[in-house]
Amino acid sequence: MSKFYLLTVGVCFFCSFLSAQTRKISGQVTDAKSGETLIGVSILVKGTSQGTSTDTNGKFSLNISGSETVLVVNYVGYLKKEVNAGNQTQLQIKLTPNETALSEVVVIGYGTVKKRDLTGSVVSVKGEDIAKVPSSNPLESIQGKVPGVDITRSSGAASSGVNINIRGTRSISAGNGPLIIVDGVQYSSLQDLNPNDIASMEILKDASSTAIYGSRGANGVILITTKKGISGLATVSLNTYYGVSKVSRYPSVMNAEQYIEQRRQANRTTGNWSSPADDVKIFNSAEYTAIQNKEYLDYQDLIFHDGSQQDYQLGVRAGTEKTKVYFSLDYLDEKGVLKMDKSSRYTARLNLDQSIGKYFTTGMQGQFTHYEQDNRRDPLNQVNKISPLGTLYDNEGKFIVYPLAGTFVSPLADEQPDVYSNQTIINRTLLSAYMEFKPFKGLVARSNLGVNLNSDRTGTYADRFSLDRNGSVPKATYSASNGHLINIENYITYTKEIKDHAFTVTGINSLLYNRSDNIAASGENQLLKSQLFYGLGNTQNQAVNTAYTMNNLISFAGRLNYAYKGKYLLTATGRTDGSSKLAEGNKWAFFPSAAVAWRVSDEQFLKDNKIISDLKLKYSYGIAGSDNINSYSTQSSLSRIGFAYDDAPALAYGYSPRVGNLDLTWEKTKTSDFGLEIALFKNRITATVDYYDSKTYDLLLNRSLPPTDGVISVIQNIAKTRNKGIEVYISSKNIVNKDFQWTTNISFSRNREKIVELAGGAQSDVLNSWFVGSPIQSFYDYEKIGIWQTADAAEAAKYGQKPGDIRVSDLNNDGKIDATNDRKIIGTNRPDWSGGLENTFTYKAWDLNIYLFARMGQTVYAEFLRRYDPQGINNSSTIINYWTPENASNDFPRPNKNISFNSTLYSTSLGYTDGSFIRLRNITLGYTVPKNTLEKSFIKSVRIYATARNPFTYTKSSLLKEYDPERGGSEGAPMTKLYTVGLNVTF
Repeated sequence: MSKFYLLTVGVCFFCSFLSAQTRKISGQVTDAKSGETLIGVSILVKGTSQGTSTDTNGKFSLNISGSETVLVVNYVGYLKKEVNAGNQTQLQIKLTPNETALSEVVVIGYGTVKKRDLTGSVVSVKGEDIAKVPSSNPLESIQGKVPGVDITRSSGAASSGVNINIRGTRSISAGNGPLIIVDGVQYSSLQDLNPNDIASMEILKDASSTAIYGSRGANGVILITTKKGISGLATVSLNTYYGVSKVSRYPSVMNAEQYIEQRRQANRTTGNWSSPADDVKIFNSAEYTAIQNKEYLDYQDLIFHDGSQQDYQLGVRAGTEKTKVYFSLDYLDEKGVLKMDKSSRYTARLNLDQSIGKYFTTGMQGQFTHYEQDNRRDPLNQVNKISPLGTLYDNEGKFIVYPLAGTFVSPLADEQPDVYSNQTIINRTLLSAYMEFKPFKGLVARSNLGVNLNSDRTGTYADRFSLDRNGSVPKATYSASNGHLINIENYITYTKEIKDHAFTVTGINSLLYNRSDNIAASGENQLLKSQLFYGLGNTQNQAVNTAYTMNNLISFAGRLNYAYKGKYLLTATGRTDGSSKLAEGNKWAFFPSAAVAWRVSDEQFLKDNKIISDLKLKYSYGIAGSDNINSYSTQSSLSRIGFAYDDAPALAYGYSPRVGNLDLTWEKTKTSDFGLEIALFKNRITATVDYYDSKTYDLLLNRSLPPTDGVISVIQNIAKTRNKGIEVYISSKNIVNKDFQWTTNISFSRNREKIVELAGGAQSDVLNSWFVGSPIQSFYDYEKIGIWQTADAAEAAKYGQKPGDIRVSDLNNDGKIDATNDRKIIGTNRPDWSGGLENTFTYKAWDLNIYLFARMGQTVYAEFLRRYDPQGINNSSTIINYWTPENASNDFPRPNKNISFNSTLYSTSLGYTDGSFIRLRNITLGYTVPKNTLEKSFIKSVRIYATARNPFTYTKSSLLKEYDPERGGSEGAPMTKLYTVGLNVTF
């Protein structure tokens, strides 16, 4: 046999062997319910990167090796399926629609409900979505992502809180903040919670959803559920990040050359300056020397520094079928962009659940939070107006307390040793315990006891040469407060299904017991600086004040959830609240609500619809109440006043400026809500739309009284307001395949707020800027239309003005400007609309999240636009482009040595500008280490990420090109941008 023949036989045998090991599998993928073929289904050979996808007819073909190959079939909107191909060459694969999203359990207060059965307006946010954006407050992570929820950070200081309104502002004088419930207990500060401890956050917006909380839920409810233990192997998680914070868009001040020029122009106007030779006449000797020596300072550059934010959280989840435990420790450290502005937070949490026999379950949730804070007295008002001339230190290297021998201390004075201290210590303890009894299927009886303990103390010391004291004697203060809130609740729930009928009945009894007390002491000229605020016994002019506050709330409530065939839904709620804050005979009120929903997609005519996957229509109506005013508002209190007989001091008391009202009753709001929830193309696109209309009446309003009454004000149930708006949320799975996914979320909110009625039928209260038909916080002023120009000299003279003066509108065209007829509503700080656009991209192990936030249409009344000194003595903002004969500015009036800003005609009109902005709120790039890399280690998952928060902001007004409009107009505690790197590890 020849070698060629043997080689040929060998090759044929090898080819036959390969042919036996590799075979072609074909098939088709269809919907298990409708039989519809599915296009673009991902089919992957398990354990490999080999795969394909179905064509336009739902068909596929794939060459595979081996006889026991498993195919992983994955498609958006369907449950993932694994198919063992065996020896088959032709497969018919049926995928089951994934209704997990509709089956998700949503917390609604005193219970849960499947998302598909929701009748109210509730938004649920998962804990992992909250933890995506590194922040000290969980609410910052959802800014702009939840329609109808307006969130802004109160300032850029370390551990500053956030401002939050749900569906606008209803009350004028009473509080408008939402109720916050953490693990069933009312809580005051979400700032204490680490985002990694949160399992879910539910925001209840309409009357039907909030009614179960009665008067406490009038302004919306935020429900926080923290993580619980799990049975099986213990899971340990480590989450940490470190970031550097920088000032975000802060308005600059004039440099030395610009400052000198403004002083010259101010004196030129009055004839005191005509050339640099006259500088010696308009600058004092210290200023003139500094100019000659070119001694210039940039105080902003000296005062601002890079801050930092770092967080370290360790969590453990473990347990058995009977006992489940979650434990976490957290340390958060923040340093602001100003020295002496820092905060450290230490948190420990323990959640425990224990089954006892067949019928009982008990458990507890506990959290302890400890803060240590240094608070900086904001120096920026001084920084922004002080002359940029001079030096920080004299020839001997000593700090110059009074620059240029002036009358105000240096903005950097508080940073000097032993000059200023402001320290706060806060301890908060949140404890809740429950006992649950399930005697038979469907019945659950539960008792909750919640305790919220707060204690804090703040001490300050200001030396003689601090910003606060400015040469007067040193002063120290010490204040402390203690508070406890006890919440006792008992409720019973019964669930039953009878053929096509399903119902859940809940009955609730609740007692809220709230107590607080505080003390404030102060003294001057203490013996030693080093004693700070601890040695008040050694001070002079000592003063001590104490206070005590108490209020109770008792409630009874009931709720019925009913469903017929799972597609006709009803929720009815009634709650009675009794508040100790209100007057006798008016303490109790009943708050009803009802909601209906129709799951249209469950009807036969939409069963097999290829476009609409899910459709639900809903409507709710209810009445909510509010008693959110100070305790004892029904009473007229006494306060000590200064008095003497001849020269001898004597005790004397008088009524406090606010008189009590013995007729105070509940503030109430009627709200209707129309909603639509829809999913398209096998849940590829989902959307919710809500239209709401809230009418608030019997407002708890602080009404001004005539001085002849002997008091200043009284709280009464007067006035009406209205909020109506639309909310839209759209989520789209744009691309989903084996390696690459792209999802988009869009949110949009538009709220129209207005005052409907004021006391006595008045159309306006100019003193408080309240106007019927306008939002509660409106700006009422002259309308600036420019600056009088040289060509307009004759026209300006008719109004008693001249070129270079501020020109305002003559609204009634009567040839004169007066406060009664020529002022109007300039704008409001309420936005026309706000919204967010979030895109998430995933490619293999990489993920990228980009989130844009917009707040459009609000007016900002900016402090830096009013920090203009036409006399040229104090510094001004760089953006201020003032008029001169050679610079025909239409922005700011001509400098004038003889006229201060407050004396400048119509100067208040200079601060208004359009505050619309679009912000790149967050951009995060992450990498998750592949699981096969870690499978032989004890590490379960590792993710590394980098985040930029607020890196870019666009403002519609050019006047705000150096200002962050989220700050709302203030120059204090500037907003920041944060750049972080982080690590998430699970063991």
